[in-house]
Amino acid sequence: MERIICLIIGYVLGNFQTAYVLGKINGIDIREHGSGNAGTTNTLRVLGRKAGAIVFIGDVLKCAIAMWIARALFGERFGDAIHILTLYAAAGAMLGHNFPALLGFKGGKGMACTAGLIAFFHPWMLVVCLITAVVIFLLTHYVSLMSLIVYAVFNITMAVLCFSGALGALTGAQIAEIMIISFLLAVMAYARHWANIKRLLSGTESKTYLSKKNRK
Repeated sequence: MERIICLIIGYVLGNFQTAYVLGKINGIDIREHGSGNAGTTNTLRVLGRKAGAIVFIGDVLKCAIAMWIARALFGERFGDAIHILTLYAAAGAMLGHNFPALLGFKGGKGMACTAGLIAFFHPWMLVVCLITAVVIFLLTHYVSLMSLIVYAVFNITMAVLCFSGALGALTGAQIAEIMIISFLLAVMAYARHWANIKRLLSGTESKTYLSKKNRK
């Protein structure tokens, strides 16, 4: 039951589409412009850096807040196993972001939500994934490639944290559940990026630059 509650909490918060709201403030439906994705990268390209930053922060926070609520509600009772419930809350937020019922199930790809999960879950996960993201982006300027590699690193880091005992005294079944959730989140992310993967392979994927003077 607690898992379902956390999923619902996350899904409700995930339905708040920062990109859509900001787009409406600017007189557009962000899903009808650029790539059609209600996320940070498309907002950055359509509305500029300031708007992109606002969307990123908003989407990070809704996932982190869902995880914080799960921890506040069940942390004392579940001990180290609370990591499982915070993952369910994060998964719910990503589902709500990617498939928002309030917007006809047409949302984003969940990478800013994933950043919220990474930031809230464990400090070492944040350090490893942040370094990976920065290096890949600066080397390639492909946000999609950065996202895909970060998800792979996220799963590897999760395994290391679980099996090293960094997450506390978890049972084998609990570790397996955490790894399954992490893997399914990666599968969803890769599925949402399928068009990007095809463009990366064909060499037609668009690059993203934070500074206009670096754009070609």
